[in-house]
Amino acid sequence: MSDRKSAAVPGAGPRWFLRAALARIPLPLRGLRPRLLTSFVLVAMASSLGTGALAFREARTGVLQQSQDSVINRFRTSVDAVAPSVPLAPDQSDLQFAVDQVLYANRSSGWRIMATYGGHRAYAPSPGFVEPSPEMLRSVRDRRVAVFQRMNVDGRPRLVVGMPVTYTSGEGLEARLSGLVMYLEVPQTTEEGYVEAMVHGIERATLVALCLAVVLALLAASGVLRPVRALRRATRRMAAGHLDVRLDVTGSDELADLSQSFNETAAELERTVGELRRLEAQGRRFVADVSHELRTPLAAMSAVTDVLDLEEEGETGEALRLISEGTNRLSGLVNDLMEISRFDAGAAELNRDEIDLAESVRRTVASRWRQEQVETRLPGPGELRARVDPRRLDVVTANLIGNALRHGEPPVRLTMGVRVDGAGMAWAVIEVTDNGPGIAEEVMPHIFERFYKASTSRARSESSGLGLAITAENVRLHGGRIRAANLPRGGGAVFTVELPLHRDDTDTGAGGGSTR
Repeated sequence: MSDRKSAAVPGAGPRWFLRAALARIPLPLRGLRPRLLTSFVLVAMASSLGTGALAFREARTGVLQQSQDSVINRFRTSVDAVAPSVPLAPDQSDLQFAVDQVLYANRSSGWRIMATYGGHRAYAPSPGFVEPSPEMLRSVRDRRVAVFQRMNVDGRPRLVVGMPVTYTSGEGLEARLSGLVMYLEVPQTTEEGYVEAMVHGIERATLVALCLAVVLALLAASGVLRPVRALRRATRRMAAGHLDVRLDVTGSDELADLSQSFNETAAELERTVGELRRLEAQGRRFVADVSHELRTPLAAMSAVTDVLDLEEEGETGEALRLISEGTNRLSGLVNDLMEISRFDAGAAELNRDEIDLAESVRRTVASRWRQEQVETRLPGPGELRARVDPRRLDVVTANLIGNALRHGEPPVRLTMGVRVDGAGMAWAVIEVTDNGPGIAEEVMPHIFERFYKASTSRARSESSGLGLAITAENVRLHGGRIRAANLPRGGGAVFTVELPLHRDDTDTGAGGGSTR
């Protein structure tokens, strides 16, 4: 019976397989396809490595165990055959005879034999035997069983076996140690070859499993991503305004449910948007029709009230003047509604002409307000020219000054200049500043909205609530920009209009301007 200690063969083992497999894993990338591919590869790799490691451990243990048992049994047989011819107190020649006999019986196995007794040692075929470890020498000297140890000599695995020789002085008595110990050193190159062959086989199996995992991952990813790509294309088309887009529903899995839900959502959205568009078109048509129908009777009423204002005096004249003011406001509101409806319908057009901007603004101010109401700071004649629509520029200037006079205090300051932006484009800049309290912060985001009034108490004011909205539309129609702000330290509100000075001569439709 032998006391056996196992040792791992260098260069092989589960850790080596794990490092080799991990070195082949690509870094994870973003996206569903890379994640699916990485997941499949990791699962396949883990399965292959786990199976390979278990198979390697069992096969290696079996190979080494079988080889070790065979060597120890042969060595024990050889020692048992030689032991009777060795005296109880052998000398050097007796030890040499014993090792020569054991080696001769196993001369084709590549064995090295060493025998020890007291201070004597004998070697066969020659000195060079691997020195056993002190633990092995002590174990063999004190025990009556064979002891083995695996060692590396110049990077090659070798098996060292220590076999104590025992004797009995009579029948039935316990065997005693004789002090003679036989040692065997045998190479394990054959077993190492078997282990390396197993390593290579497991590597090839792992690579095949990874390749199959990649193929399966690509097929699975294609099946999963096909409806996802279709959904992405459909949502992009829907975002572009194609609300009639639908997905093909195949199967009964979660992706099919998602496609069905998308189709139901798209159908409801198409119905809702269609209804909103119908109501919006109906509302614009109603406003345009009502405004158009009111223009003729309002024009007649304005003419009549103008005549009556000159002839009547007293209470009747005051009543007629009130009627005249209301008629004029109603006429202005109708004109504004007609203008807004043209913007909404995309029918607003520019009639460009190259004009002197300063002179056009100067005529607008002079025709409507007294000099003490509006202070102007304009370039000289001919210094600032641009291709604009003179009528729409007049509306922009008049609306901004009128708004400043209504909500601020005179005098209103109007300045004009030129600014060049970072892209090298020149802009004509018109600024209108008032002396009022400024614009409240909560009002600022809605200042250019239609019918918006900062206070409900101003519901019956002269303003229709459309002046700034029409101004903004006219500025955008020119490709310009408009913004509102407050001057620092309560200095009132300032409206800034920027019109491009260098543009294509082609007129732009209502949707052609850019807002910045």
